[in-house]
Amino acid sequence: MNDDIKDIAMRIKDLRDIYNISLETLARDLGINQSLYQQYENGESDIPIGVLKKIAEKFNVEFITLITGRVPHLSRYSVVKKGKGISVERRKEYDYQDIAYGFTNKKAQIFLVTVKDRTNDNDLQPNSHDGHEFNYVLEGSLKVHIDDKEILLEEGDSLYFDSKCKHYMTSVDGKTAKIIAVVL
Repeated sequence: MNDDIKDIAMRIKDLRDIYNISLETLARDLGINQSLYQQYENGESDIPIGVLKKIAEKFNVEFITLITGRVPHLSRYSVVKKGKGISVERRKEYDYQDIAYGFTNKKAQIFLVTVKDRTNDNDLQPNSHDGHEFNYVLEGSLKVHIDDKEILLEEGDSLYFDSKCKHYMTSVDGKTAKIIAVVL
């Protein structure tokens, strides 16, 4: 596992220790089984955004603080210049950049996501998390898989969905695609 995931896992374990919450209790509160939670906390498995969001809410910390260790301070507005978002290592199939990282107490997580070329999408693991998600295609085309449905999105298309549904996306025609993803 990469160092970013291990750093996130360490921050989560530290928070759990500070608040004196047992591993079993936190796993139960998150609605996941204990062994899976243990893998997350040991840095052995990538932690889905929905789980990270729940952990941040549980401990009343900013999502970006949990991810990066950096604390946002802005409360009136936040400008992020092109290419200056904070990279968030989430899944190897996608490059995430938090493009609203400086604002505190956000109601949504907003990412610029690069969907890498994947010639074989059979090994992709679907994701699901509480809330809703909105995706807007900036460049390229992609297939979004929601439960058993496959939806083709092209530049300028958007999709809003219940993110509790199992979902993942793949690029089309061997080209990289870029989207804005808003996770609510």
